[in-house]
Amino acid sequence: MVSLIYACGFRVSELTNLKINDIDFNEKKGYLRKAKGKKDRVFNIPEFLYEQLKEQAENQRKDNQEFLFTGPKGKISIRNIEKIVRKAAQRAGINKEVHPHTLRHSFATHLLEDGLDIRYIQELLGHSDLNTTQIYTHISSEQLKKIKSPLDTLMEKKEEFDKLENL
Repeated sequence: MVSLIYACGFRVSELTNLKINDIDFNEKKGYLRKAKGKKDRVFNIPEFLYEQLKEQAENQRKDNQEFLFTGPKGKISIRNIEKIVRKAAQRAGINKEVHPHTLRHSFATHLLEDGLDIRYIQELLGHSDLNTTQIYTHISSEQLKKIKSPLDTLMEKKEEFDKLENL
């Protein structure tokens, strides 16, 4: 559950409401139905989690469950997922507070740091407004330090060209 929240940028409510029938393992994608703002969106099933999710879905089907994740009283509660995330962070040696939404923020930030256009991230997160997406994408100061001035890049290319010209 924790990996899926991070890997797909889910809201905790989206995970609790994820139904087995909304996952297409042949196409390796799933559908979030009537998520926040009553919008539907598609997500890709991460390769890393494919087999585990498929097995989870099969086990849930055998138990006649509608939802991918359940608790003692039907679909798993948001509170239980919050506890699971908190305990996973503790086991990982993370000493600060971690919430499911922290994983969603990390999903967006890491995609942006990897160079994905923010408009794609907006779509993946299910945001109508790009300003909302920008709040999620915490840009690290280390990433900012790596940004070169266009003039520096141009001068480096000129130096390379000059070296080739002298050959």
